[in-house]
Amino acid sequence: MFRVSIIDGYVDEPTCLGVPPYISPYPRYLAGAIWSFDRAVQVFYVTIDQIRNDRSLLDVLSKSDLIIVIAGMSVPGRYLSGFPVSPNELVSILGGMSKPLKVLCGPAARHGFGMAGGKEVRETDFVKDVFDLIVKGDGETVVSELLKNKLDVEKVNSSQCRENASAIRNFAVKGSSIVCQHPFFPDYLIAEIETYRGCSRSIVGGCSFCSEPSRGSPNFRPIKDITDEIGALYDAGVRHFRLGNQPCIFSYMAKDAGKLEFPQPNPDALEKLFKGIRAVAPDLKTLHIDNANPGIIARYPKECRPIAKTIINYHTSGDVAAFGVESVDPFVIKKNNLKASADEVYSAVKLLNDVGSKRGSNGMPELLPGLNFVFGLEGETKKTFQLDYEFLKKILDDGLSLRRINLRQIIPIPGTRMSNFGNKIISKHKYEFQRFKRQVRENIERPLLEKILPRDTILKNIFTEMYEGKVTFGRQIGSYPLLVGIPGVLPLHKFFDAKIIDYGYRSVTAVPFPLEINNATRETLEAIPGIGRKRAIRILANRPFKNKEHFINSLDDADVGKKVLDYISFN
Repeated sequence: MFRVSIIDGYVDEPTCLGVPPYISPYPRYLAGAIWSFDRAVQVFYVTIDQIRNDRSLLDVLSKSDLIIVIAGMSVPGRYLSGFPVSPNELVSILGGMSKPLKVLCGPAARHGFGMAGGKEVRETDFVKDVFDLIVKGDGETVVSELLKNKLDVEKVNSSQCRENASAIRNFAVKGSSIVCQHPFFPDYLIAEIETYRGCSRSIVGGCSFCSEPSRGSPNFRPIKDITDEIGALYDAGVRHFRLGNQPCIFSYMAKDAGKLEFPQPNPDALEKLFKGIRAVAPDLKTLHIDNANPGIIARYPKECRPIAKTIINYHTSGDVAAFGVESVDPFVIKKNNLKASADEVYSAVKLLNDVGSKRGSNGMPELLPGLNFVFGLEGETKKTFQLDYEFLKKILDDGLSLRRINLRQIIPIPGTRMSNFGNKIISKHKYEFQRFKRQVRENIERPLLEKILPRDTILKNIFTEMYEGKVTFGRQIGSYPLLVGIPGVLPLHKFFDAKIIDYGYRSVTAVPFPLEINNATRETLEAIPGIGRKRAIRILANRPFKNKEHFINSLDDADVGKKVLDYISFN
């Protein structure tokens, strides 16, 4: 039997995330291309983290006829549940395998390996001796041709791209079941969904650092293609979705896209899309968005306000619209052809606050903006940091809310204008960047966090992921979820509700709610306001408690006991 192995080395691009708990469209499209060729082909999907943890998987891979690797980080990120594969790893893992034909797909094949913000890109040539074919075009299209040509790489155009957005319809649907092989399936897996690719600002060159304009003008996927794909994923068992694979969700099916730099949004199309998703996935647990262009929202508030309301009507709460701000320094904006001025970004922030700041069913606000800043751009000076800080301070002082502030240093992707500058500007402003980050964390982010999530707020469905000492860390499922630290060692990969008791700069401390007092660990008990170490020991010594009177009488201060009742249960 013909065997194909797909190694998911994870991707992180301007418009696509495939680092766990996300699964990008890449492996799904590839599997669909393979099964469209022959449904009998055995497809083995494995993540790079599974290989890192179990080297015996290399034996399985070596028996494949074809190995396809998905890899590439072209924007810097911080990850909790996985990390993109490095070129050194690929050489180590695949360098000794002679039998399988090996193919590299994804942004690493097109642009090279982004290593981290502020670091030079490692050229694809570093792994050229490992792979028989490096795909510069669309992986699913090239692999489809490769299979038709009986794995003869000489007969395949490695730069071939899909004809249009509709060309991937069957691949997307037929490949949906590959998600069942992901280690996070089904409870903690988010399917990243593509609505379109290409950038409306490509007609003016786009932002200086971004690779998306190289894909040309927007090419929208039909609504039915998207909903059919989500329906297939839903039937396979996926319950978490994010419309993240596009430059701006507010611009989906926008009028005159490809003709105008800022095309007019289409509220009716967004209504039909979100309504259609709910029709095919009625009991989904997460439906979030990602990228939104503040320049579009500022220019078309009449259209974008109803779009935001549509999103809130059909989505799940805790959603984030990620604004690519990059900088509010007018000189940097002009030099790098950025998408919005400070006033326009502020206007977009205000619109989403007006519509989406209400608390949702999971404890988080319904829909808030998140701001992405990028440093190391052409024209950046020390004044740039000052202007950016003053802008964020204004948002705080004016009583507006942000769900997140992402401060990144560019990865100078080959083919973009910023590749000519490399990391020179980043190196020049190394200390200013670190100082700026510290100021924002301490003076902006924590106050914003305390504002949107007051103490005693209950956050629902926190999925526990890892331990650090005797603290359990978890997050809700969705776009840019808040990190929650829970004192005590709780079971991993379980869902808990928790009540907030304290704050970090970008995280909160919480205790399970309601806390089963007769089973709670000492560390968790100590964290409850008013308890502390001595009272926690007293509680442990007097357990089990039959009822609240028994509990209150066991403490040295009845008033403290009565306050603690707001946190606990006696089940």
